Amino acid sequence: MHILIIEDDKEIARLTEMYLQSEGYQTTIVDHGSEAVSTIKALTPDLVLLDLMLPGVDGFDICKEARAFYSGPIIVLTAREDEISEVSLLKLGADDYLRKPAKPHIMSARIEALLRRTNTNSEKTVHILSNTVAINSDTLSVTLNDETIDLTTSEFDLLTLLASKKGQVVSREDCIKALRGISYDISDRSIDMRISGLRKKFNDEKPPYKIIKTIRNKGYMLVNE
Repeated sequence: MHILIIEDDKEIARLTEMYLQSEGYQTTIVDHGSEAVSTIKALTPDLVLLDLMLPGVDGFDICKEARAFYSGPIIVLTAREDEISEVSLLKLGADDYLRKPAKPHIMSARIEALLRRTNTNSEKTVHILSNTVAINSDTLSVTLNDETIDLTTSEFDLLTLLASKKGQVVSREDCIKALRGISYDISDRSIDMRISGLRKKFNDEKPPYKIIKTIRNKGYMLVNE
């Protein structure tokens, strides 16, 4: 697995690279914002660690621009409490974020959770109302009535979870565990934002929702019709 580290602090970048390489990852470092998007496009890394405060182009713009062509996981790194909000990151397309300085074992757990995927080819077809949704966990692709839908990694994981329990209520706690891979104190708002993103891409934005239903005080359910 190849991880792209976009970080202008040379010492933090060096230590992060050393740790990730000791965990078996291949790494590349970019230290200037103006080079970030072109490097993501050229390397197509398995995951991007993205610092927000960069010279040239900041991490917000990089994340937004990269999402036009890159569907892999993006973890944002930030040093300041007031520099970021979880909702704003989700709107930009980030999958997760870490406060700097990030503890190595926490970083590793988050990376593993995002990179964990099925090792064998598999495709799941789900029929929802008059729609046919095909989820391919090998290529990490989703089609709706034979048209490809671009999902972020976290949206793909969430849809896969809901599809595996079609017709059953999935609690927010189960959604969090599926996305993080570890127990973590996260606001319900972040899950709501990802559900909202899925609904938008499935043209199911206005209530009453027909594809992904909200079950009050319980969670969400992919309809079984």
